[in-house]
Amino acid sequence: MTLPQAASQWTLAAAPYGTADARALTRALHQEQLATYGSADDPEATDSAEFDAPNGQFLLARLGDGQALACGGWRTLGPSTAEIKRMYVAPAARGQGLGRRILAALEQDLLGRGHTEVLLETGVRNIAALALYAACGYTPVRSYVPGRNPDINRALKKIVLEPAARHSHTDLLT
Repeated sequence: MTLPQAASQWTLAAAPYGTADARALTRALHQEQLATYGSADDPEATDSAEFDAPNGQFLLARLGDGQALACGGWRTLGPSTAEIKRMYVAPAARGQGLGRRILAALEQDLLGRGHTEVLLETGVRNIAALALYAACGYTPVRSYVPGRNPDINRALKKIVLEPAARHSHTDLLT
């Protein structure tokens, strides 16, 4: 079952990583990863404080004021580096651009907090995620997490700049 709804009916809101809605979505993500790859990082092992402002943010997407059906977060890795984590859209809500909306909102928030480099990981079989990240400007890099299996994990990176900085950079190239 899909939910064909106008994008304006979806709301994105920051929520603590430890809330019941966030945990339900990250557990569903974990189950999909286990079914696909046989192993996955346990989302319960992540301290919810890692997504607390000003060092992170976790977003939930809802249709109106209904159940949360998508999520994603960022957390600080270094002075100018952030990591996108736990991006997930429930099967019933896929195909409506929620992943792209969440990613854009996370990038805007982390950029506003001084981060200019974004790292993330996804699995080699997650074709939709790989396509989304490539379309949004992420490029492959060597794994930044020790012990990752290169046959399963794909690390990606993006440099984000303020719109004015992007324009200035472009002017330098012309």
